[in-house]
Amino acid sequence: MKAGLIINKWIMPLAVLALSMQTVSAAVENPSQTMQSAASWNSPYPEDVIAEQTLFSAFGSPPKHLDPVVSYNSNEWAILSQIYEPPLQYHYLKRPYQLEPLTLKAMPTVSYLDKNLQSVKVNSKKMVYSEYLFELEPDVFYKSHPAFAKKADQYLYHDLTDTRLEQFSKPWQSIKSVYDFDQLQSRELIAADYVYAIKRMALRQNHSPVLDSMLPYIVGLQEFSETQTKLYQQQLKASGKNSKSLYYDLTNVQISGVKVIDKYRFSIRVNGVYPQFLYWLTMNFFAPIPWEADKFYKQQLLVEKNLTLDTSPVGTGPYYLAENNPNQRMRLLKNPQFHQEFYPSDGLADDADQALLDDAGKKLPFINEVIYSLEKENVPLWNKFLQGYYDASGVSSDSFDQAVKVSAGGNMRLTEVMQQKGIQFLSQVQPTIYYFGFNMADPVVGGYSVKQQKLRQAISIALNFEEYISIFMNGRGVAAQGPIPPGITGYRDGKEGVNPYVYEWKENRQQRRSIEQAKQLLKDAGYENGLNADGEALTLYYDTAATGPDSQAQLSWYRKQLAKLGINLVIRATDYNRFQDKVRGAKVQLFSWGWNADYPDPENFLFLLYGANATINTNGSGINSANYDNPEFNKLFKRMKNMANGAEREEVIKKMIAIVQKDAPWAWGINPKSLTLYHGWLKNVWPNALANNTIKYRRIDTEQRLLAQQQWNKPVVWPLWLLLALLLISIWPLFRAYQKRQAEVIKPQTDQGGY
Repeated sequence: MKAGLIINKWIMPLAVLALSMQTVSAAVENPSQTMQSAASWNSPYPEDVIAEQTLFSAFGSPPKHLDPVVSYNSNEWAILSQIYEPPLQYHYLKRPYQLEPLTLKAMPTVSYLDKNLQSVKVNSKKMVYSEYLFELEPDVFYKSHPAFAKKADQYLYHDLTDTRLEQFSKPWQSIKSVYDFDQLQSRELIAADYVYAIKRMALRQNHSPVLDSMLPYIVGLQEFSETQTKLYQQQLKASGKNSKSLYYDLTNVQISGVKVIDKYRFSIRVNGVYPQFLYWLTMNFFAPIPWEADKFYKQQLLVEKNLTLDTSPVGTGPYYLAENNPNQRMRLLKNPQFHQEFYPSDGLADDADQALLDDAGKKLPFINEVIYSLEKENVPLWNKFLQGYYDASGVSSDSFDQAVKVSAGGNMRLTEVMQQKGIQFLSQVQPTIYYFGFNMADPVVGGYSVKQQKLRQAISIALNFEEYISIFMNGRGVAAQGPIPPGITGYRDGKEGVNPYVYEWKENRQQRRSIEQAKQLLKDAGYENGLNADGEALTLYYDTAATGPDSQAQLSWYRKQLAKLGINLVIRATDYNRFQDKVRGAKVQLFSWGWNADYPDPENFLFLLYGANATINTNGSGINSANYDNPEFNKLFKRMKNMANGAEREEVIKKMIAIVQKDAPWAWGINPKSLTLYHGWLKNVWPNALANNTIKYRRIDTEQRLLAQQQWNKPVVWPLWLLLALLLISIWPLFRAYQKRQAEVIKPQTDQGGY
């Protein structure tokens, strides 16, 4: 009996294993079932989703804000820019970058006015204002939404009460998304929606990070902001509500310089001449906001479900946010109400891949669904990309050698393994800076005295970003010399552009100053050998959002760099949202952050150091995270920002850069070189560092993707067969022992029956 039990314990797993092997063999041998087998074994997506025009992408940190007046981060804009449509966009293919209408009939017309609002020439001494006129294309509609739902001219969901909920056809508890409501309706985009967005920007309580940048330009915005912010605060106090649930009606209040002319036309008047203003109109801050959505979302019942404009956008773009689960995935679906827009037919350089015009004139978008999955670490993201489960990927330092070979001349090409998979890549120097910031309001690392300057200069020398680029970026970048990156007016390379406080020009090239020179600066700053007046090691605090295991080596590198000066660096790591709050609250000492160009003009980088934009001067909404506030720099900035490009403007920019190089509010960091890998089935991929709404141009060869996933993810079954054989071999002695035992038991019984 015991032997029988042992045999049964072995036979059952073997039977299951044999059945599994039969299933695997059938799936592999039958081509019609191959995709199903791959999907059931290791695919993270259902088969029907893979076979459709679905783009699979990833994000590394959950988006915090999806309200366009608030959001100013690249991970948020990657989603928002597919949903919202400001008036203008960048042409997808043309270089240099060129603006074009997005929801407008044509580019805005501009006229120049005197103080009496009479037309004058642009160069006239009487010219006081520039006025831009916008005319919308008709028949541009929002994605259907409960905020627009009406019956007999009454909005169905603008007054959600317990009584009203009882009339719903489904339980209120079951409503998880705005698209779960019974009635969804759309309405046409109108000029007033763009004006309403600017009004929302003006309210301080909405914390728009660009409000202070716009106040000097848009006529009447300053007065409107001050008045309405005060009135809003009074109404908030009187209502007893919080800002999330108080609807403040902006429909009947006006900004003097922003006018609704009729259903499709509006105008914006700006002070003086500001050529860069049109660039701002490509940004989500100027995307239209319907008042109905603003009012709809300010209801307590919706706030309690976390259904707000910050989590559930309402736009006219090619996609809408169908699923918002930031701790797992975000999902965009094609907007069925999207207006007519077509793939560009011109603008491609002669030396570019002409296949980029294969879809010329076809209706956009091509992709029906976009799935963003949360990937906190590089390794699983990279592995899934190699399996074909992500359509594109960046390249981390860990996987760089597997993907790319660098020639002696610094040229990059894909490895044979990548080429065999049909993977392609794009590389370009980005109009971006990753900087190491000093909080200028901090009593230790901040301030403008000579000693405080020298402390920051010493640290800037010690932070060897050439080494950082080599170790962590595989040479994909250059050490920054100032706030303006390559490709932007005002950037200078060679000897003329070198930061003299961090580098020397020797042997016809720049060389980082020695640690000995940095130690002398540190001594002059009052910290000889890194010790303060009490003989204690100088301890500084570095705040970061880099909390994953991939970041530990980088953080260790920062410690080692400052340790060369005898400085003790303490790392304070938090999640990105907490880190962002600390920076905006000026509660950091040292930190790292980055800036991607919003538009191709030096103002877009120099305003990061303009005093009026400091977070401490803007109640945390400013973009000057270092809180740098030098009166001389501020004066030059005001002069520079309104100037047309030319020799005079270049000279002003040169003076500004010299000032900040000496003050060193940043250790200037890195201008990165991007490297994006993508599978051959992803079509119309073209680098556009300034445009964020590029998914609508992409297309997928789904058959090619399916075939590749089948080939790259076939089940490897031989280890199972080997395991089966080993189990059979190991069980054979037990089986023989069982047979022998049975024979011995049966024989005596037979003999006894013969007597």
